[in-house]
Parts: sequence; C-alpha cells; structure tokens
Amino acid sequence: MVSYNTSDFRKGLKVQIDGEPFLMVECNFVKPGKGQALYKTKLKHLIKNTVLDRTYKSGESLEGADVEDTEMQFLYQDGENYVFMDPTTFDQPTLTAEQVGDDAKWLKDGLMCMVTFYNGNPIAFAPPNHLVLRVEYTEPGARGNTATNVTKPATVETGAEVQVPIFIETGELIKVDTRTSSYIERAREDKK
Repeated sequence: MVSYNTSDFRKGLKVQIDGEPFLMVECNFVKPGKGQALYKTKLKHLIKNTVLDRTYKSGESLEGADVEDTEMQFLYQDGENYVFMDPTTFDQPTLTAEQVGDDAKWLKDGLMCMVTFYNGNPIAFAPPNHLVLRVEYTEPGARGNTATNVTKPATVETGAEVQVPIFIETGELIKVDTRTSSYIERAREDKK
C-alpha cells in the first residue's frame, strides 16, 4: 500500500484513515513562529460524504486509499440511480443520487467522466473539469450596459445555472469550469 508523507499532501489526494477512504479537499501549510510545521486538512469521506478537519505535524504520514478511478461514459438516469458504462468491458455500474450529489447538474448522455471504485464497488464520480455546454435560456443583455464584469444567470443544457457575461445570448456555446460552476469563455461549434 502506498504511504503519503505530509510533504505529499495536496488537494485531490485519496487517503485511508481507520480503514475508510477519504478525499483531501483542502490542505494548508502552517508554519508557526516556533515549533513544528503543521498541515491543516479537510478530508471528505468518499462513501458517507462527511467532512473531517485534521491537523498533521510535519513528518507524519497517511496510507493511500485502495481506490481506482476509471473513465466511464454516462448513459442515463433511472429514477434515483445514474447508470454509467465502461467503454472497454461494457460493465454498467450504478451510482445513487446521494453518491452523485450536486455534480448531477453536469451530466448529459454520453459524457465521459471518472468513476471511483472502492473494493470493486462504485462510490463516487467526477465530471470533466471543463465542459462545453449550450445556453438554453438567459435574459437579453441591457443595451448600453458596458460596465466591466457585469454578469447574469444562464441555464445550460444540463439544467445547471452559471453566471455569464452580459453579452452571452440564448443558444450560444460556453465553456464552464465544473469545479467552481463558473463561466470560462465562449466556445465555437465544431464543424463535422
């Protein structure tokens, strides 16, 4: 089993505490005036979705979690369940609405995403960091409103709401950061 020293701690690291898998969602290095350096972490339980705050002294270590990330295609939603497919083995694991959580707002048929397995069972999924989505609805921009950083809400094709610049119109493609639910830029339509 892999062991991570405090110098390896970073956001996104999957570790095991008391035999349970956790995802490091935040890690801050703190160097007090005197004494040992500290690493303040927030750890999200990958199965229960609870969050732990833990502080580690410099030199301590954590065991790596026995998890496996597999790229899978989202197929469809079946009531409260979300069905994915491994494109190589054609296995179709199912995640519950609780396991998918708020990231369900980014799912659309055929989307490739990462599904995390723990002891052979699917426990979580992560959408791609950036998605190109069509704006389904947004209010028209006010004419002459050219102040910088003016935004308005827009609903994209997956149902998620994103703050976009005032010049974005319904029907346009935009690139979105799924980690922060924020607008990145306009996107071009691929010609086929």
